[in-house]
Amino acid sequence: MTEPTAASPSPPLRAVDLIVQKAAGERLSREALRWLVHGYTAGTVPDYQMAAFLMAVCWRGMTEEETADLTQVMVESGRQLDLSDIAPVVADKHSTGGVGDKTTLVLAPLVAALGVPVAKMSGRGLGFTGGTLDKLESFPGLRVELSVEEFRAILRRWGIVIAGQSPELAPADGKLYALRDVTATVESIPLIAASVMSKKLAAGATHLVLDVKCGSGAFMKTRAEAERLAALMVAIGQRAGRTTVALVTAMDQPLGMTVGNVLEVEEAIATLRGEGPPDLVELVIELASALLAAAGLAPRPEARERCRRLLASGAALTKLADLVAAQGGDRRAVDEPGRLPHAPLERPLLAPQAGFIQAIAADQVGRVAMQLGAGRQRKGDPIDHRVGLRLLRKVGDAVRAGEPIALLSAARESDATALLPSLLAAYRFSETPPPPQPLILSTYGSVD
Repeated sequence: MTEPTAASPSPPLRAVDLIVQKAAGERLSREALRWLVHGYTAGTVPDYQMAAFLMAVCWRGMTEEETADLTQVMVESGRQLDLSDIAPVVADKHSTGGVGDKTTLVLAPLVAALGVPVAKMSGRGLGFTGGTLDKLESFPGLRVELSVEEFRAILRRWGIVIAGQSPELAPADGKLYALRDVTATVESIPLIAASVMSKKLAAGATHLVLDVKCGSGAFMKTRAEAERLAALMVAIGQRAGRTTVALVTAMDQPLGMTVGNVLEVEEAIATLRGEGPPDLVELVIELASALLAAAGLAPRPEARERCRRLLASGAALTKLADLVAAQGGDRRAVDEPGRLPHAPLERPLLAPQAGFIQAIAADQVGRVAMQLGAGRQRKGDPIDHRVGLRLLRKVGDAVRAGEPIALLSAARESDATALLPSLLAAYRFSETPPPPQPLILSTYGSVD
């Protein structure tokens, strides 16, 4: 009787081989990606080899399945939250970021007030203005650095929590992003998608809505890039068993009428009182209704109407106050925004001519806000929550020569004097109004 031949053992994995395979455009298995990512997280794969691998991904890309596998092994690098004992449906929202983007501060209380718990872990802003965490810290005493246990307890008690990203969740992403930042490998759609979705999947929400912005004030400059990213993130979420919807939205002019942390908080409060600017209200309703429909609470048209009614009534404002109080802030500032810190001076920007506003370059406005101190260039940089600017007119509005079209809030007179010309450079004027442009460009994972 012939003895069965033992299978030859698989050769050990080596980082250099995986780099060669990816540089040749080959698809790597989940097992190979797990070995590489977990080895880098543990320190057994050195920076120079991981940097070479990331550059190969930038050159050759990844398949949808491969990107989903990369995302999953990044999730597995740390703790994964299970929130099913708190609620069967838990929502989360992510934005790729833009100028004046205070959407979360309105959407999260609105969705929570409609009966869907919202659990969001967020990072701090880089560039134009602070992120959601920085805006929330405009409330005196509010804490965003919560333990996982505190995060769960607040969600269970109040149905809404927004906190800093826990280092226990997807630690591979933090280490990989730091390396990408210094090796010119940030701008890769598969790597961006894996970075965003690994944190979202690890945080435990069952339903995700993604706001993928494109335009001069966004990370993705073209609609084609934004749509590719949106489609890929939706596919990753669905492969992981999470209901995921993405909207691609325009970011060629600032969202709403304010840019700067306290100013954006005040605008979010006004929106929750039923007094928000039309573009911010439209975006919140579209994102929230997509989330509600995806959760099976109502068909999309009915969900839109429920969102409109709740915003108009002002009833969702209580949920923002609950969030602020639960995380140690002064809830009185929600009803009395005058309690928030404000810049000591405000200076107007005057229209240099009569006509119509043809364009307001969001990226230029964002740079002015950052130079005022509202944003940061590097992680850890301090920001001034008080400063920013308030738009008095938007694209398409008629203006008279010498009329104020924006107000700049500054900490020092010298800042206002120096930056008003830079703010004016963001504007273009014309004799006729420009054609209206849509805010919502496309939807992926549609529930209409």
